[in-house]
Amino acid sequence: MSTLNTEGQEPADLFKFLSKLGLKKFHPNKLTLQSLLEINKNSIYDETVQSVEDVPWCFLRKLFKINAECRNCTQLSDDDDDYDYDDDDSAEHNEVNPLDLIAALFLCADSFLQQEMALKMSMCQFPVPLLLPRGNNSQCTLMLWALRGIVKEWRPHDLSESRGFVEDSIVQADIPFYSFVRLKNCSLSKSQILNHVLSRGQQNHNMFIHREMEGGAQERKIANGLVEVCWFLPCGSENLDKFPKPVAFANLRGDIGQSLAQFSFLFHVSTATFVFLDKVEENEHKILTSLQDVKSKLFLVVNHKEGNVAEDMMSVQATLRELDLPKTSVKTKGPRVNVAEFSKKLCTAIKKSLPDVKSTTSIESMFDKAVELGLSVDERKTGEQKKLIDDIMAGMGVRVQNIPDYKKQQLPLQGNNWKKLSELQKEECRMKGAGESSLEEYKSQLQAEIQKVREQQSKQKLSKVMKSFIETLSTSDKENRDFFLKLMKFRLNTHSRDKLTELRIKFKEQCKQKDTKLIAELDQALLDSSLGIEHYMREMGLIYEFSSQSPDSADKMSHLPGMAAEMLLDGHPLELLDGDASNIPERWVTDVLMELHKKVGGRSRLLVLTVLGVQNTGKSTLLNTMFGVQFPVSSGRCTRGAYMLFLRVGEDMKCDLNFNFILLIDTEGLKSPHLAQLEDSYEHDNQLATLVIGLSDVTMINVAMENSTEMKGVLQIAAPAFLRMKEIGKKPVCHFVHQNVSGVSAHEKSMTERKHLLDQLNEMTQIAAEMEKQPSIKAFTDVLDYDVEQNNWNIPGLWHGTPPMAPVNTGYSETVADLKKNLLESVKRDRSDNVSQIPEFLEWMRSLWKAVKYENFIFSFRNTLVAQAYDNLCKEFSQWEWEFRKEILSWKKEAELEIINADSESQLETWNMVESKKSQ
Repeated sequence: MSTLNTEGQEPADLFKFLSKLGLKKFHPNKLTLQSLLEINKNSIYDETVQSVEDVPWCFLRKLFKINAECRNCTQLSDDDDDYDYDDDDSAEHNEVNPLDLIAALFLCADSFLQQEMALKMSMCQFPVPLLLPRGNNSQCTLMLWALRGIVKEWRPHDLSESRGFVEDSIVQADIPFYSFVRLKNCSLSKSQILNHVLSRGQQNHNMFIHREMEGGAQERKIANGLVEVCWFLPCGSENLDKFPKPVAFANLRGDIGQSLAQFSFLFHVSTATFVFLDKVEENEHKILTSLQDVKSKLFLVVNHKEGNVAEDMMSVQATLRELDLPKTSVKTKGPRVNVAEFSKKLCTAIKKSLPDVKSTTSIESMFDKAVELGLSVDERKTGEQKKLIDDIMAGMGVRVQNIPDYKKQQLPLQGNNWKKLSELQKEECRMKGAGESSLEEYKSQLQAEIQKVREQQSKQKLSKVMKSFIETLSTSDKENRDFFLKLMKFRLNTHSRDKLTELRIKFKEQCKQKDTKLIAELDQALLDSSLGIEHYMREMGLIYEFSSQSPDSADKMSHLPGMAAEMLLDGHPLELLDGDASNIPERWVTDVLMELHKKVGGRSRLLVLTVLGVQNTGKSTLLNTMFGVQFPVSSGRCTRGAYMLFLRVGEDMKCDLNFNFILLIDTEGLKSPHLAQLEDSYEHDNQLATLVIGLSDVTMINVAMENSTEMKGVLQIAAPAFLRMKEIGKKPVCHFVHQNVSGVSAHEKSMTERKHLLDQLNEMTQIAAEMEKQPSIKAFTDVLDYDVEQNNWNIPGLWHGTPPMAPVNTGYSETVADLKKNLLESVKRDRSDNVSQIPEFLEWMRSLWKAVKYENFIFSFRNTLVAQAYDNLCKEFSQWEWEFRKEILSWKKEAELEIINADSESQLETWNMVESKKSQ
């Protein structure tokens, strides 16, 4: 066992190792997620690792870019290839085992950083810590909370025919759980064999670190006793999948004699345990023979080497006799059998045992066993929040109600009245439906309706759920508030997943029966059954938005913007545009951002960066990979609108960039299939595009492959807004990002297509300029800063292989990192002193949104050509109407003249007759 430090709390070798890495000041759990999301030189430039203290930051930097090469930065680069490390005592000091590094970072990271690290490691198809020792062989912790954020999708073979799938949180999924451990004397690498078991054919992916990998041969300082877990998840193809259903694999580092508590825990929770050995020592013999239920749960993997002494084999035989294991539970690797061939034998054994598995287990259900065996659990400290969430979820009735009904009752302000108010406000600006009424009369009528809806909204009583939600956020400190929001997010996501799965099954059944009415209802239910933290935050914003109608409410809710501003600074996103109602709660957004401006002492210079693209082109993934953030990408749910997230700029970059914050705006996908059926789908997309591009300094247009046709129409419609922005001196930078384009010749070969696109955009800009009476503007580049060579990016596909077992493609993360570096370097190069702070940003947002509301003409069209055609038609119609009116007026005048003349003649005749009678 390791020696303890003077306080008797932690092993001395742990502190020695942490000091070596420069992490001692962060122990325990002092390294925060927010500190890693900060935009600084380390997050932009890939510096070569110069010292051991650089290693943790290099690893984290690459991990947050989801770069699967991050584990390779544990060795210092050395230019002298002939240098012999064996003679240098400092060699050991300069090298780090990747397992020690991962263990150290998890020990220093706070709970939220641990979750983010585990999620990103899982995306790279790395194993994640299940049991984390606090130093070499000391008491360990079950990492239940750290793994809660991992959600996976898979298709078991029994769903292959129906093409169904399973989506579940990995800690809640009930799946077979196999553990791999070793005895002290074992020359066979179980990690290497596990990699072969988990990989398909020749595509051997090094999931578990082993001694033949870079840094894997270094002596472990603190990672013995670490248990890692990895999952095999089927894609539904018998030719591709090793196993027909999901399987979890746990790997204990070090031998069982050193980590008895971990081994005991693993044996109790596992479907089966594989023990690797060359020979059995006396204490190990006692450990193995004391186990219960070994016949069904224990497999021995014996490495029979050439020259094994008879004594070694006798120790193995003695243990086998006492355990009385069936022959099928003993797997022997002969000296002439290589690792790949032997791995196939183990695969077969696991595959054969799967149909006989009577009970499966989830990581969540391991909690009680861990406590019983004296292990600590990282989720115990969240007990209070869990109880509070349970009360809220029970009070919500969300478990028994369907989600749309629940939202109407508990989140009423974002219902039909809010959508109606949005439509009325736009109509007040556009006056499309005036009909026979005079414009003043129609406007008064609309204003009365708006006031009526506002009064109805302000009279809505605070629901029980929202009262609990606001109270909890208001009375908690930062850490408890973050725990509360995370737990609530997990619960709501789980509930939404379950509901959506039910609805999808019903939808599929009804599609077979072809009941049109039910299909339409279920289609709408799938859209409406989205429920996440964002809905509660939206309701909170609307409570504040309408509280101004009542002085009492205004006082009670006056603290909400300050609290939301704190949450923005802590890395939580804020909804800018409510996509369900296509409306901005202006008072709420303005007051929250002004509070943030005050909290940072008026130093809020912003670089606004947005991403825009067609649905399902990977916009959120692009931002998440680029900046290491987590925008609310829903679990199969459709979240509409635009969200903003603030990232601090580090002190070392503030002068270079001349910004205090980078404001990221993530938008819903354009051209949504669900919206395409609606009459105003063009209007919705065009308004969104105009708003977000208008607000931004840099816009990334995300395009699927090299097809930019869909986005071309949106850009054409947004052109009038750009023309007006140019008038006030604002000219956003535009980058086209082509996803899933990996060929080295793609950029060169697509030159003609890019030129053709630019020609079309130039033509459309000229048309828009003519319509806006700005003939001096001739090109797209006059209104948007776009370089056809420099501002086009080809990004390879996200996955390296077939999901769900595919890791993230290193080429994807490297290209996205280059894009980020290029964006920020161009900002640094074109540094301007005319930078907007939050008050200017809000002023521009209000005027832009007002312009969007007043624009009753251009948004309704697919593109500028259609708009121009309509404009020309209107001009022609006006001409025809005028000619017709002129003709009618001319005819009318002639007719009147004839009548007058006829009347005059008639009167003269009558006068003559009267006069003649008089003379008689």
